[in-house]
Amino acid sequence: MNVIAIKHNDQIIDLQTAEELGFEGEQIHLDNSKDSLEVLRHSTAHLMAQAIKSLYPDAKFYVGPTVKEGFYYDFKTESEIGSGDLKKIEKQMLFFAKKKYKIEKYSITMDEAKEKFKDDHLKLAVMQRIHDDTVSIYKQGEFEDLCRGPHLPSIGLIRYFKLTKLAGAYLGGDSKNEMLTRIYGIAFADKESLKAHMDMLAEAEKRDHRKLGNEMKLFTFREEVGAGFPIWLPAGGRLRARLESLLFKAHRKRGYEPVRGPEMLRSDLWKTSGHYENYGENMYFTNIDEIEFGVKPMNCVGHIKVYEDELHSYRDLPIKYFEYGVVHRHEFTGALHGLFRVREFTQDDAHIFCRADQIEEQIIEVVDFVDKIMSTFEFDYKMMISTRPEKAVGSQEVWDISTQALKNAMDKNSLAYEIDEGGGAFYGPKIDIKITDAIGREWQCGTIQLDFNLPERFALEYNGEDNDKIQPVMIHRAILGSFERFIGILTEHYAGEFPMFIAPTQVAIVPVAETHKDYAKLLSDKLIDINADSEVYAKNDSLNKRIRVAEKTRVPMIVVIGDEEIANKTVAVRDRRTREQYNLSEEDFLSLIQTKINEVNF
Repeated sequence: MNVIAIKHNDQIIDLQTAEELGFEGEQIHLDNSKDSLEVLRHSTAHLMAQAIKSLYPDAKFYVGPTVKEGFYYDFKTESEIGSGDLKKIEKQMLFFAKKKYKIEKYSITMDEAKEKFKDDHLKLAVMQRIHDDTVSIYKQGEFEDLCRGPHLPSIGLIRYFKLTKLAGAYLGGDSKNEMLTRIYGIAFADKESLKAHMDMLAEAEKRDHRKLGNEMKLFTFREEVGAGFPIWLPAGGRLRARLESLLFKAHRKRGYEPVRGPEMLRSDLWKTSGHYENYGENMYFTNIDEIEFGVKPMNCVGHIKVYEDELHSYRDLPIKYFEYGVVHRHEFTGALHGLFRVREFTQDDAHIFCRADQIEEQIIEVVDFVDKIMSTFEFDYKMMISTRPEKAVGSQEVWDISTQALKNAMDKNSLAYEIDEGGGAFYGPKIDIKITDAIGREWQCGTIQLDFNLPERFALEYNGEDNDKIQPVMIHRAILGSFERFIGILTEHYAGEFPMFIAPTQVAIVPVAETHKDYAKLLSDKLIDINADSEVYAKNDSLNKRIRVAEKTRVPMIVVIGDEEIANKTVAVRDRRTREQYNLSEEDFLSLIQTKINEVNF
C-alpha cells in the first residue's frame, strides 16, 4: 500500500519534508482515512489548478484548500467559464495525472517570493497573510504555487475525482473585494467510494429543501425583501407551529419557563457580555435617541435580564428559561443557502441557571432531551466537546474548569464524545450535537454550552445556604439549533415525506363534485377539532388533476368524497406512506388520524 505522508506530533507532513527534516512518525497510506484524504484532496486541488492554467493561460490563483465537502480553488481569468467547462478541466487533469509528475517542494525568502510574483496581485494578497521569513512552493511539471503542503509524492496517485460545482467567491471572503471564480471538487482513494459519493450527491439534489420547499409551498425568498430573510407560507407555517407546539409541551414537562427578551438591546449590554468585541462583525446596529442599540444575535443577554428581575435562593436552582428567540446575524451574501444559512432565524433557545454541584445532572438531562428528539426523527448523532477558540473571554483557569466539567459529565455517564479543539463559543466550551441524515450526510444542529464568564460579567448571584452571595453557572442550550435550519434538514432527511405528526397538512380532502363540498368542509372542521390540518381540493379541475396536485404536496393521506361516502358517512382513503387504498367509517378515520398525530411525545 502506498505511503503518502507521515504524522509527526499530530501534524501531517509530506514525505519530502519528513526526509529533509529527519522526522519519523506514523505512516499515512493512500486510503479513505481522514488524514489520507486531506493530503489526496489538497494535491487534487493543485492538479485542478494545473489543468486550469494550461487551458486558460492568463489564470491567476488565490487559495486552494481542502474543506469538509472536498476541495476548491479560487482563481481569476478573463475567459468565461461555465459549469459545462468542468468536464474539459477534468479531462485535462487526467491527462496530467497520467504523466505522473513528481510533486516537489522548494523554499525561498519572502522578499524573493514577492519579486517572483510581483505581477500576480492574488499571490501578493496570499503573502499578506503569511508572517514567516520564508515561504514554500510546490511544483509539478510546469505548474507551481505557494503552499504549506502537505502533498502526495506524485500526481500519478490521483485517479478518482470529480469536479462538482462552479461558484463565485469574493477575494478573502470580503464582499468589498473583487469576485473570483471558485471550482469545487471531490477525490477518493478508490473508484467505489467516488461512485458512492456521487450517488449521494445525486440523491441530495433530488431532496434539496429549496426545490421541495417550493413544490410543497413551505417557504419562499423574495429579492425585494432581502437575501437571507425567508418568508414562511401557510403550509410551512403549519409545519413550524406543529414543531413549536411539541417542543413547548416538552419544555414545560422538564421544568422550563417561557420568557421573551427584546429584539434589540443597548450596546452597553453587548459590551458587558463580550459580544461587541468578539462577535460585533456578525451583528447589526442602529441608533435610537442617539444611543446605540444592537439587534440581538443570541438570546442569552435577554435571559440574564429575566434572571436579574428577582432575588434567588439556592433552593430555587436550577432555574430554566426557554424562548423561541428570533435573532439576526450578518452573513456574507455568498454564504447564504436556503434555510441552512440565513440572516434571520429562530432558535429553540434555553438557558439554565444552576449551582456548580448541579452541572452534571443538568447536562445529562439535556443530553437525554436531545436523544429523545433525535431518535423520534430517526437521526443518528454524535457529540463533540468543543474547546476554547482563539477569540475568547475569561481566564484559562475558568475555561479549564468548564471544559473538565463537561468531560466529567460525559465520562461518568459513559457517553461517547470527540474533541473539537478551538471550536467553543467565545464565552465557554460546549457540546455540539452532529446528526447524520437518511443519506449519510452530517449536520451540525444542537449545542450545550457551559458558561462561567457571563454570570461573572453581569455579577449574577443567588443566596447560598448561609445567606452568602454565590455566582450561578449558566448553561446555554439549543437542541434544534434553529427552526429554519432544522426544518431544512428534516425536509431533505424525509425527502418531503414528513411523518404524520409533523406534516404541514395531514389530510387532503378531494370532493368528487360540487355537491360533495359541504361534507368535505364538515370533515375538515372535525379534523381541526382533533388538532389535524387538512386542505380541501375543490378547484374547477378534473378529479384526477386535483388528486395529482395533492400528491405533489406529499400530504400523507388523501380522502376522496362522493355520493357513496356521504350516504354511508365514510371516506375513501389513499395512504401515501403505505401505498394502500381502503374505506373507513368517519369515526374510525378520525380516530386513526388522532392516534397518528398524537403518537409522538418528546
